[in-house]
Amino acid sequence: MEPNGHKRPERGKEHFGRVNGGDVLTTLEDDLDPWTAWAYKPRTISLLLIGACFMIWASGALDPESTTSDDLVTSVKRGVWAMIAVFLAYCLLQAPSTVLIRPHPAIWRLVHGMAVIYLVTLTFLLFQKRDDARQFMKFLHHDLGIELPERSYGADCRIYVPDHPTNRFKNLYDTVFDEFVLAHIFGWWGKAILIRNQPLLWVLSIGFELLEFTFRHMLPNFNECWWDSIVLDILICNWFGIWAGMHTVRYFDGKTYEWVGISRQPNIMGKVKRTLGQFTPAHWDKDEWHPLQGPWRFVQVLSLCIVFLTVELNTFFLKFCLWIPPGNPVIIYRLILWWLIAIPTIREYNSYLQDRKPVKKVGAFCWLSLAICIVELLICIKFGHGLYPKQMPVTLVTFWACVGVGLVAFLIVWSWNIHTTLDRKRR
Repeated sequence: MEPNGHKRPERGKEHFGRVNGGDVLTTLEDDLDPWTAWAYKPRTISLLLIGACFMIWASGALDPESTTSDDLVTSVKRGVWAMIAVFLAYCLLQAPSTVLIRPHPAIWRLVHGMAVIYLVTLTFLLFQKRDDARQFMKFLHHDLGIELPERSYGADCRIYVPDHPTNRFKNLYDTVFDEFVLAHIFGWWGKAILIRNQPLLWVLSIGFELLEFTFRHMLPNFNECWWDSIVLDILICNWFGIWAGMHTVRYFDGKTYEWVGISRQPNIMGKVKRTLGQFTPAHWDKDEWHPLQGPWRFVQVLSLCIVFLTVELNTFFLKFCLWIPPGNPVIIYRLILWWLIAIPTIREYNSYLQDRKPVKKVGAFCWLSLAICIVELLICIKFGHGLYPKQMPVTLVTFWACVGVGLVAFLIVWSWNIHTTLDRKRR
């Protein structure tokens, strides 16, 4: 028994502890193992003093003459990066912890800080003019700020091109070896690990292809051949990514999580495996979405799908409006950041859906994800004004209007049937 009368948790079992003033989920082995216990002890004052010394050196506070040779642009860049570094250091040490503990709670506090910085940067960008925003992107990468050439994947949909001088399967070759093929596979593998529900993943997969077809009159990249959209994207790339992701999910779901401290491992290989295991989940939660549990649960899960699809669409519209080429590192950084943000977001949202408390609220990452998605969408709308001369075809407008009306009617009838059934039971 503990001194306060509570039962001591079993060795290797998870329990809540205090780290840097916040409640985080830790294991008793982390508390007792000398190899890892040091990483969970707060040293905020020591790190603050170390950071202050680094700030003195980097800013030239004690040697002003060393910074007089810097021009205004260089000084501004260094000052902005210093502001970002200070804020991230604060989040690393003092921000509230999330539901995730591996590899360390501080990592997810850092991700929280990066999400906040991304949100405020998007907010600043939203208040600029389109041309100024495009030139602002040069501060992020020197190759940006240049108008992009139009590229369409549906100009020639022939698989076999007999008149081509070098390669009669040129169209198929260019499509298969495009950079978006690997992006599709790894993207859907990552989504499968996040969502952990195969029917929901297929809804997202088919839904995005429908959105590509809907907005192809606006973006040249969405003009794809039928075999590219249906066969290569859905039946090959997306299927393989979902298949690999669900196999990864089943592996972690069937794994036994009995964590033993590094110092108690019997040999070197055991210590190495336990060290690498720090970068795997401490435990594996099954996400029970149950979209058909009721009308309100259906709307909640549908909202998750809409946000997911909107984030996907924002990627292409932001590239088009801000002149960002597909292979630019800025696109890769954004996707990596979104994936890191989505990991705790999905955990928080699923916990929110499973919570039976009458009064509850979504977590911080859910709030941040929705806010970032909204601001990205506003940027696409504002900067896209006047860039899309073609109107959406009437058939597409009619189709989506019918889908919306049908969905509302379905929810009304479903809710009415439930209400009628409850009344009959009460009688």
